[in-house]
Amino acid sequence: MAKDQEIKLAQMKQFVQELGSSTEKYGDPTLERFLIARSMDPNKAAKMFVSWQKWRASFVPLGFIPDSEVLQQLEPRKIFLQGLSKDGHPIMIFNANKHYPAKDQHQFKKFVVHLLDKGIARGIRGTEIGNEKIVAIIDLQQLSYKNVDAQGLISGFQFLQAYYPERLARLYILNMPRFFVAVWKMISYFLEKATLDKVVIVRNEEDRKRFIMEVGKEALPKEFGGEAQLVAIQDVETPRLEC
Repeated sequence: MAKDQEIKLAQMKQFVQELGSSTEKYGDPTLERFLIARSMDPNKAAKMFVSWQKWRASFVPLGFIPDSEVLQQLEPRKIFLQGLSKDGHPIMIFNANKHYPAKDQHQFKKFVVHLLDKGIARGIRGTEIGNEKIVAIIDLQQLSYKNVDAQGLISGFQFLQAYYPERLARLYILNMPRFFVAVWKMISYFLEKATLDKVVIVRNEEDRKRFIMEVGKEALPKEFGGEAQLVAIQDVETPRLEC
């Protein structure tokens, strides 16, 4: 770790204490995610970290969201959790044509936390480090107007940005229909630059080949040019995410 980064990390820890909280249970890789998300500003990073701690204690009191609390969202088997990408990140796939806007927004937000926690935890090898990331794939194949859920996607991105800083390695969007271009433009308005920079829209055959090469065939399902079988997220066992 660079000397300047060590200083900023120490400052962040001090600011967290001044805000009435503690970093004692968390390793430096976890705290560094918040620093990076706030452009290495220790004060802003500390405020973000404390806000995350309070949110986590309130929204996820058990430390995880059990399947039983999100069964309605799990039932369509629209989220898949594969093995590790070429760079060592779990691959999460969202089959959008099986999704419909949720009537219960609170339950949907719980579902977002459930899948993010489980997806990130899939990357834990032995001991959790705190800097595990995911590769996400949104497949818009055969998407219809009734499947479009701009508010749901915005909520998902807002949770990712506010409570899961630096957890997204890359997001690939496949098979985007023309009518969705305007929807995506509106959703993009709510994304921070750091998030947008990680989004890749696969538009043509050349993009598709690059996508397969970057992710790796071994863990990528056959439906997307890989060699693996699709595995629904509820069929995957993972450790509990702590950081």
